[in-house]
Amino acid sequence: QVQLVESGGGLVQAGGSLRLSCAASGRTFSSYAMGWFRQAPGKERDIVAADSWSGRNTYYADSVKGRFTISRDNAKNTVYLQMNSLKPEDTAVYYCAASRGMAVVRIRPDEYDYWGQGTQVTVSS
Repeated sequence: QVQLVESGGGLVQAGGSLRLSCAASGRTFSSYAMGWFRQAPGKERDIVAADSWSGRNTYYADSVKGRFTISRDNAKNTVYLQMNSLKPEDTAVYYCAASRGMAVVRIRPDEYDYWGQGTQVTVSS
């Protein structure tokens, strides 16, 4: 079993930056593909960014390309989402997720095995 705990959310003005962190328990973090999703009120949970277990392959939603960066520190069992040039439409609850089995990049929620509790990101205009 893996537990994921997100942190780093908050309120920021448009154009600002935030860095989300997701700390994972367990000794096999380096073999998990990781992803960041977000869900706004009344909307589906959508992929934001993902990386493969090796970290060599990444995926970004078109809406965040060039603004968000996913990275991981296997020594700290942590994955990050650096968010720059934030826009009001980025407002959502952000979730990190882990996929077992040395997976390549996963972009569908049903491909992930473990989820964090979510952290709220609010971008004011």
